[in-house]
Amino acid sequence: MNRIGITMGDPAGIGPEVIVKALAAMTAEERAGCLVIGDAVFMRRAAALVGVEFAFDESCAARRPGDVPLLHVEAPNRDGIKPGELSPDAGEAGKRCVEVAVKLALAGEIDVICTASINKQALRMAGYALNGHAGLLAHFTGIQKNYAVLASPQFSVIHVSTHVSLVKAAEACRTPLVLETIRAADAHMRTTGNTRPRIAVAGLNPHCGEGGLYGSEDDDEIVPAVKAAQAEGFDVTGPVPGDVVFQQAIDGKYDIVVAQYHDQGHIAAKLIGGHYCVNVTAGLPVLRTSVDHGTAFDIAWKGVADPSNMKAALAMARKMKPVVGKS
Repeated sequence: MNRIGITMGDPAGIGPEVIVKALAAMTAEERAGCLVIGDAVFMRRAAALVGVEFAFDESCAARRPGDVPLLHVEAPNRDGIKPGELSPDAGEAGKRCVEVAVKLALAGEIDVICTASINKQALRMAGYALNGHAGLLAHFTGIQKNYAVLASPQFSVIHVSTHVSLVKAAEACRTPLVLETIRAADAHMRTTGNTRPRIAVAGLNPHCGEGGLYGSEDDDEIVPAVKAAQAEGFDVTGPVPGDVVFQQAIDGKYDIVVAQYHDQGHIAAKLIGGHYCVNVTAGLPVLRTSVDHGTAFDIAWKGVADPSNMKAALAMARKMKPVVGKS
């Protein structure tokens, strides 16, 4: 069984609550395989809010059956962190948990990191000009390029570009990056046990440009990337028009779709996957899953947060395995 390091997220948000609720739904054996990385005070507050029978054990073990190992990472100015409020201290607390988790994963002390949500604005208020978890993970692993994967029960999506403008996304659609994303798609799927994933590459333009009528990027940049990937032995098809590729994936034709930009992939995956759509970061030397929602400050610490997505992220973390080399 994987040992999963669960980071607390922004303590002003719903992270501690959804973690506690997800842990409460586990068996004692599953809880013993987790290590919560966060401030013990906030985690115990969340446990009291929800009303659970287990306790957090700061020895990093589960000495009493059913309890949850916890590695205490102290939040700065704990009393200044208020439910549902942006603060640099909450941003710093979330960052510290991720930093510790990456160190543990690189050292082999945990197998997978599962992150609760942090707030990008709070992170910047704390002095870190980084793009949320993706930026933190890149910074702490030294791997600058990673890939956003959304995994739903029906199919997965990986993105050539994510948090950039649509104009810049089109500029990023170049053969080398598309090819690298195809490779990352294959590598990610193999960590979930799929040894021969079927990959579809979505077109950038309507109808894949229709022979240059609606743009030439599909012919000039995506087609060469697909051909190069096929020559490397990948089971990849494309470009496939964006308005049909996801339905084909739902129908079972493909396991993962390479989307060219953020909304092309995110809208489809979130619409179909709903609460069970999990965020996975590919291309890192560590395995990482995450909830696919934000800090939800409007309902933070009210006891009403839905843990379904955290449960799904932990279920994904339990089945992932590192894979070296391509089959």
